[in-house]
Amino acid sequence: MTRILYVDDEADIREVAEMSLELDPEFEVRTCATGPEAIAQASAWQPDLVLLDVMMPEMDGPTVFAHLRAAPQTAAIPVVFITARTQASEVRGFEALGARGVLAKPFDPMTLAIKVRELID
Repeated sequence: MTRILYVDDEADIREVAEMSLELDPEFEVRTCATGPEAIAQASAWQPDLVLLDVMMPEMDGPTVFAHLRAAPQTAAIPVVFITARTQASEVRGFEALGARGVLAKPFDPMTLAIKVRELID
């Protein structure tokens, strides 16, 4: 099983993402609504991949990413940003931070699991 932690402050999007990702029977999915929750969950659960929304209140995705990279127990977990900010310069900025990739939001629920699988393999 591949553990995936999906982080997004919007409940409807978390639900759709979880259902979409679970179309791949090899994915075990958990979700979080906030950055602090994601940091705690990543440390405790040790996912194989974190899908991280960029724009969230309280703590945005890049800040969560920095916290994950700073902690030895989560520093090596690959992170993919999920964002509507997909202009080339923005994508390059996320990749320069060290993200595994960037997926556009809104995403296609029928292809999300396939795209995530491509980023893992």
